[in-house]
Amino acid sequence: MLVFSLVFYAWGEPLYVLLLLIMTFADWYFSLLVDRYKGQPKAKLALIGACAVDLGLLGIFKYGTFFIENIKGIFGNDSPVAQIALPIGISFYTFQLLTYVIDVYRGDARVERNFFNVLLYASLFHQCVAGPIVRYQDIADQISRRSIRDVDISAGITRFAAGLAKKSLLANSCGAIADKFLLSDSVASDIAQLDANVRILSSRPVLALWVGMLFYMLQIYLDFSAYSDMAIGMGRMTGFRYKENFDYPYCSTSISEFWRRWHISLGSFFRDYVYIPLGGNRKGYMRTIFNLFVTWFLTGFWHGASWNYMFWGLYYFVFIALEKIFLGKVLKKAPRAVCHIYTLVVVFFGWVLFKFERLPLLRTVLSGMFLGNGNGFSNYEAGVMLKSNIFILIICIIACLPVAKIIKGMLNYHSKNGDIQSLVCAAMRVAYPCVMLFLSTASLVGNSYNPFLYFQF
Repeated sequence: MLVFSLVFYAWGEPLYVLLLLIMTFADWYFSLLVDRYKGQPKAKLALIGACAVDLGLLGIFKYGTFFIENIKGIFGNDSPVAQIALPIGISFYTFQLLTYVIDVYRGDARVERNFFNVLLYASLFHQCVAGPIVRYQDIADQISRRSIRDVDISAGITRFAAGLAKKSLLANSCGAIADKFLLSDSVASDIAQLDANVRILSSRPVLALWVGMLFYMLQIYLDFSAYSDMAIGMGRMTGFRYKENFDYPYCSTSISEFWRRWHISLGSFFRDYVYIPLGGNRKGYMRTIFNLFVTWFLTGFWHGASWNYMFWGLYYFVFIALEKIFLGKVLKKAPRAVCHIYTLVVVFFGWVLFKFERLPLLRTVLSGMFLGNGNGFSNYEAGVMLKSNIFILIICIIACLPVAKIIKGMLNYHSKNGDIQSLVCAAMRVAYPCVMLFLSTASLVGNSYNPFLYFQF
């Protein structure tokens, strides 16, 4: 599994597999020092060394170009900056390695003396490139001792097939439609076309901007949760049990609840390794607000080297802080429908901040949503596009709700009530992944590249 995980990673980036090896070796070595000097100052020095290596390399590769561009901008130097390539998955495996060393230091995980076991943990092909963020203590026993039963393979295949269908049939469709209403990410990120893109977006009617962002909102959930489904499914097939990474976040009734359901592994990382160590809510009101500010600033900054991600993180800080101060009490007394609408509206505009890295494009879209660009409410093209895609919109909205979970529960219940019902339910369990794999394969024929959105983060 280690060999094929490294081959899988090197297939995309043969050179940067060396970076993965170097970072893993450094953390493995520092963890041994932490264990050897446990309870002594040298253990803390080893921990600091591991953090310096991990965060230093992450800073260079992910944020180096951003810092240089902004420093040059401050001093009025507009000469082009050489772009530093972002290694695939560096944000995810860096955090995983950090959790390993920190947990060894805290005594929450045992030290691993076999380097190759740590390397397997960091490079597992199921989830290395885009999460979920897996903690070593959760799979340490599974690395060395796994039992794979028929039911695990069956459940893993079903989960993988569901994720693949969610990606290829739904997320890809939402992305293509969102690009038509707005701009594709490749076009929007081209600095040479910035002025032209501003003119294009400023001419878009209100309906196109709102519907385009609605499809993007659906796409980013369906795409990222699909990757997590596939990772969890592949892990299950090979004896690894990863924790869930999404829990129908668009069903939330507050922003705090949304972040307990969205990208759960990232939220729990920042809670356990940033917010709580800073003091959490144990050191008074003002310190709690400061701790939230730091946590959400870093959450936004983790997603990318661009100002819009920092604004996005601070945007959520404002609403989380307001819910801590008074809004949470108000929401508990308000009707559930009102709380749900409030949450969806906040999340919707959060995705506007998230999508557009170029601030002029962000301003144009936000202004155009409220007729601020002299644009009309609708036009013939926007109306036809909406009517043409209304069914995929409805299907994708349903896919964001726990409908499949309810159906699965019903199947489990009816499978125990009579031979005929059991036979029908068993047939449906077999047919479902087969149909999903067939439809997914058919939709992917001719498409050579289908990137996941979170690869870029």
